[in-house]
Amino acid sequence: MRVASKWRNAAPPDFQFCIKAWQLITHTAASPTYRRLRAPIPAGDRDAVGSFRQTEQVRAAWQRTLAVARAVDARVVLLQCPKSFLPSSENLINFSAFFGQLDRHDFSLAWEPRGEAWTEHIVRDLCTEYDLIHCVDPFEARSLHGEPGYWRLHGRGSYSYPYTDEDLALLRRMLEADGPGYLMFNNFSSKADALRFRIRLEIRNGQDFNTPCISNRKS
Repeated sequence: MRVASKWRNAAPPDFQFCIKAWQLITHTAASPTYRRLRAPIPAGDRDAVGSFRQTEQVRAAWQRTLAVARAVDARVVLLQCPKSFLPSSENLINFSAFFGQLDRHDFSLAWEPRGEAWTEHIVRDLCTEYDLIHCVDPFEARSLHGEPGYWRLHGRGSYSYPYTDEDLALLRRMLEADGPGYLMFNNFSSKADALRFRIRLEIRNGQDFNTPCISNRKS
């Protein structure tokens, strides 16, 4: 955890970290994101990771995530699911078992389900039962539960989509009406888009909405 501790020490005292839980918790080994792992998953573990499975591998992945969260004093830990994670009976059982046994810590938990199979009824009930912030892309859906809100912008239709001035104007109106506590750009031009939007927040009417505007990718 030395790297995480260095991040915390290098950041301003009032800087707020939000982290995403390790993909071994949420994504099965079939996910292409596993290509970015420094070391491949052992062949015998491939069927034991992801989808909140009740396995030692998933529990160990949560403990690693927890250690990083503590090292950076994270305010929010996000669990983002792939579109392949559907509300099947098996997945719902594992989901409930995973969140039902977690000890609550000094951070909030956010969950980002993806895909049309996750109806508002299912998402609202799960987030309410397990006290989860429903994380959304505000151009695609509305958040159904949790404070402070957490928005992640993935590009309109594609990660390669750069947000236009018109998009950012609309985003500001959405922020004024129903603003989240955290707003994250997650498209390929995230750094540039986040900086452009931050300027809009600061100069319009001399106001600052104090919403952390962050980027997840290098542009």
